[in-house]
Amino acid sequence: MVAIVDISGNPIKSSDLKAPQTSRVGSLHQEFANHPSRGLTPSRLARILESAEQGDIRAQHELFMDMEDKDGHILAEMGKRKRALLTLDWDVTPPRNASAGEKKLAGYAKELLQDTPNFEDVILDALDAIGHGFSCQEIEWEMLGKEWIPKAITHRPQSWFQTDRETRTQIRLRDMSPDGQELIPFGWIRHIHKAKSGYLSRSGLHRGLAWPYLFKNYAIGDLAEFLEIYGLPLRLGTYPNGSGEEEKSTLLRAVMSIGHDAAGIIPEGMAIDFKEAAKGQSDPFEFMVSWCERTQSKLILGGTLTSQADGKSSTNALGNVHNEVRRDLMVSDAIQLAGTLTRDLIYPLLALNKGGVEDRRRLPRFVFRVEEPEDIAMMSDALPKLAAIMKIPAAWAHEQMGIPEPEGEEAVLGAVSVPPPAVSDQPPMPPVGTDLPTEEPDPEYPPAKPAALAALSAILRNATPDAIDDLAASLSGDWQPVIAPMADPLQTALDASHANGESAEQFLARLPALLEKMDPAALTEQLARAAFAARLLGEAGIELSPLPQAGEG
Repeated sequence: MVAIVDISGNPIKSSDLKAPQTSRVGSLHQEFANHPSRGLTPSRLARILESAEQGDIRAQHELFMDMEDKDGHILAEMGKRKRALLTLDWDVTPPRNASAGEKKLAGYAKELLQDTPNFEDVILDALDAIGHGFSCQEIEWEMLGKEWIPKAITHRPQSWFQTDRETRTQIRLRDMSPDGQELIPFGWIRHIHKAKSGYLSRSGLHRGLAWPYLFKNYAIGDLAEFLEIYGLPLRLGTYPNGSGEEEKSTLLRAVMSIGHDAAGIIPEGMAIDFKEAAKGQSDPFEFMVSWCERTQSKLILGGTLTSQADGKSSTNALGNVHNEVRRDLMVSDAIQLAGTLTRDLIYPLLALNKGGVEDRRRLPRFVFRVEEPEDIAMMSDALPKLAAIMKIPAAWAHEQMGIPEPEGEEAVLGAVSVPPPAVSDQPPMPPVGTDLPTEEPDPEYPPAKPAALAALSAILRNATPDAIDDLAASLSGDWQPVIAPMADPLQTALDASHANGESAEQFLARLPALLEKMDPAALTEQLARAAFAARLLGEAGIELSPLPQAGEG
């Protein structure tokens, strides 16, 4: 049996796949969050962040979870950032210049991935690394038939982990040992997201959000206190000299309660004065809250106009620019996560079911489709013009317009087929070259002369679009004798008129009498025969070709 190895070539123990790694560290399941955001101060926040840099990341990540729980603005903006990837299509693509086997392997990996339960949740939980710097999801495997597939993929809190003391970049499971347990191969989807460079504990986006979060909490607390006393008059109690602590406490309770209950009692000899009502504005507190939220939006989304944090200056044009910034972040998030899913999910699926790949450079890759499809109307107009001057791969056109190529015998859309021409009611003409049936000659239309029939026969043997002109040229030799008896008297009269010095008007005056002497019957007969020959060719549907020239066969 071929040994199963991880992507780095290390052998895998089959026993490691039978139970999740965290099931062997029972203490983690008994832990509860400490909620370090309670009573958070600037000095305490600084200590939490410094401890994380030294390897103790638990308090930092518990604080980060509290920030999303308590700050609705952070939760909403992070939701936009993470859910943007859920709107993208994904695929598993073979390597460049892939062979048929590599393409088949990529298709197999995609089928297995489609069987992964709640894969959208896997993407969403992996993107928790944007704020924390890393996200770990534990894989529980099961055998269905002859295939290994994930039974469950469960997100584990970042507070369950620690970093190694030597490099501070490796994620270890916290098991009370100094360096923790190494994460077993094929047991985790471990996504490290580089929101910024630095040690693992400093790469998360929430470290930059922690200070605006703290300042915002102070501003909201001060605003709450201001609203509690706004509009209430100042109550000032006076007591006589020599009063004891009990009398002073009684007066203080009366002063405090009279503001809310509008009633109270005090001993004789004491007094309460009502001064001018408390004044002030909430603008300074609102400005501080707005500044903190704008800073948070810039850190998370790269802008403010898409979050309504700066509604007074928001415009559609500027909002579109900020949306472009958000697209850049989405593409960056997609590229980083695609590499993680290729390493921690695609490779284990192939290694467990197909034995892996010999060269990890030829591994099928998980990809998000981040390209925006081109305008189909514009491309449909441009592509035919471009195809006339250059070679355009059909696969590229499909990719640019976001239209998948058909698979197998899949039905496709196409141009509407043109119906065949209607069948004529006339009887079919015999093939070219056969003898036409003989008929009795019509006494009104005598048969055509042999020269015309020879021309017609040549046309039937060779056809081009110029054959009509050739037919006219051939028949012109027969027309000359017919036209001469008509044209000679007219020519003779014209010559005599010129010799006698008649004007054009005088000649035109005698022209009707000359036309009456002309006999057009012979010319009419010849034209009818030519029209008959052309009609015959048209009814037969024969494509005409030039007549053979002299010397040709």
